[in-house]
Amino acid sequence: MKVVGITTQQEVFVGSKERNFRINEFLIIVDPYQGDLIGEVVEAQTYNKYMPLNLQGELADSSVIDSLKTIGYNIEEDTIYIGRIRLLNEALYPVESGSDVRVPSFEEVKDLMIKSSPDEGLVLGIIKNTDQMAEGMDEEYKNLLYTFEEGKLKVQKDIPYIFDIKSMHQYPHIGVFGGSGSGKSFGLRVILEELMELNIPTIVLDPHFEMDFSEVGPYIPKEKRKDYREKFKCLQIGYHVGVRFEDLSRQDIKNLLGASSPLTDAMSNVVDILFRGRESYNSFYNKLKMLAEAQEEGSLDRIQRRIDESSSDLEREGWQKRKELFINYDKICPYSSVRGIIWRLTRLENEGIFSKDIKPIEEGLQMGKLIVVQGSTRILQVFSTYLLNNLYYKRRDYKDALYKNTTAEYFPPFIVVTDEAHNFAPKGYEPPSKSILKEISQEGRKYGTFLILATQRPTLLDETITAQLNTKFIFRTVRASDIQTIKEETDITAEEAKRLPYLRTGDVFISEASLGRTIFARIRAANTTSPHRENPFDELRDKVIEDDKKFLEIIEDKLPINGDDFINVVKEIEKETGKTYPITVFEEKLEGLVDKGLLKKKQTPFFNIFTK
Repeated sequence: MKVVGITTQQEVFVGSKERNFRINEFLIIVDPYQGDLIGEVVEAQTYNKYMPLNLQGELADSSVIDSLKTIGYNIEEDTIYIGRIRLLNEALYPVESGSDVRVPSFEEVKDLMIKSSPDEGLVLGIIKNTDQMAEGMDEEYKNLLYTFEEGKLKVQKDIPYIFDIKSMHQYPHIGVFGGSGSGKSFGLRVILEELMELNIPTIVLDPHFEMDFSEVGPYIPKEKRKDYREKFKCLQIGYHVGVRFEDLSRQDIKNLLGASSPLTDAMSNVVDILFRGRESYNSFYNKLKMLAEAQEEGSLDRIQRRIDESSSDLEREGWQKRKELFINYDKICPYSSVRGIIWRLTRLENEGIFSKDIKPIEEGLQMGKLIVVQGSTRILQVFSTYLLNNLYYKRRDYKDALYKNTTAEYFPPFIVVTDEAHNFAPKGYEPPSKSILKEISQEGRKYGTFLILATQRPTLLDETITAQLNTKFIFRTVRASDIQTIKEETDITAEEAKRLPYLRTGDVFISEASLGRTIFARIRAANTTSPHRENPFDELRDKVIEDDKKFLEIIEDKLPINGDDFINVVKEIEKETGKTYPITVFEEKLEGLVDKGLLKKKQTPFFNIFTK
């Protein structure tokens, strides 16, 4: 392999007659004046001067090639392989043309490729096209993982990609981008498995109910299987966790109410005026309800009449309180705003938000567990606003207390992970969850709080947050606007951007600030599987088979069934099992079993007879 053509300090072309080049492989240029220069192949081509394209872009026809072979030219041996190499570090001078090129040894690239030991970093996959360098690799980096390719599990042959989790202190936050079916959620699962391995406290906002790690992947060899059941907890909003109303501040209340739909200035004013700190839900709700009922009466005279006409002391006392609220607040709390607050408050209560607290989450984080918070996207927007504010400021207060030499209860550093991140921090409008995520993205590094945000649409994610993501995992992406956003936010090259729509599922470009460049990797096979892994069409087929089997069991002791006796058979089935079949449906199910070969049908002049 030799350097050919015109060279620069950044890029050179290399040619070979024996060896083809692979994109993203690393090679060393032996420059006689500047020493060894390491570079990455960014473009690879082959060329054969005897097989040119004609003016229409078509290859020379077979008769031309046969003629050349007859004359004595060895067509295959005259193929030249050409690669364009970009140097990792700019050379002082243009590279010497004619310099030799060779494959580096592992020791020569170790410091470039591996920034952490397997025990202290996240073992996420392999660096593609490094198999030749991996031959002399240290034993601690071998047999760490499997990859899943072409429907089969493959043993690791390349250098592993190990993310240095400690580097997040200088280069915080991770973005995971990729379209549907690109391997994005799969990659996120692998990252979370590695965080559990290191017992790093993590909160996962899971709108798809898929981040469950209790089921081990059946494809993983038995000796390599790992059990994560003690390392994570799935908690559903309204069932396991919620918000303790008495702990809410005015701002918390407004954030929660605003998550249902934005609050007007008048509604915000109602909360500021009527809410008192450490007030119970019932106390605040009753105050609003009584004020609204007094406003519905419309005047003090009508309220006084209700007091005078009260049939009991309790009723009289209630209308007396309504009168006081009306006098104090009617002018400054418009009726429509009060009703709006009542509607939002009732909706949150009905969803179980106020029935629990966040204690299980705090306890799980203190134990170094991964806590998966599950709920619909809207409920997660509501709940995460309160949760992240609460936990982030606990961690911040602890760190500030250390700085000031005062005492504060310990709260551990933690990572916040969410899929569909553009729903929580969108560009263009301000849901309550966006402000806390933006604050963590800008200041969280100082306090040991980090973000891992996954989205199919990086263009829709808030630009301030996107700019703070120092490491980006970029899976297959098709939309031009998203590719443009990725090009603007990373050091991905034009050639790599062109490849984005065609990446295989699980292949990923990793733009890591601590490395200072983009590498091409493949995510390892996950140790666990998603609860949604079953193909829906297989599910449909299995359900039909199961239903047929159950129906056969029900009618088995009633066979043969005559066509004129359906009504009696159906009544008998209803009496025995409680299941009711309309006559037409019952006959259709019998006909269906005949079509599938599970029953036989005998036709007579008067009716059909169904038998085994």
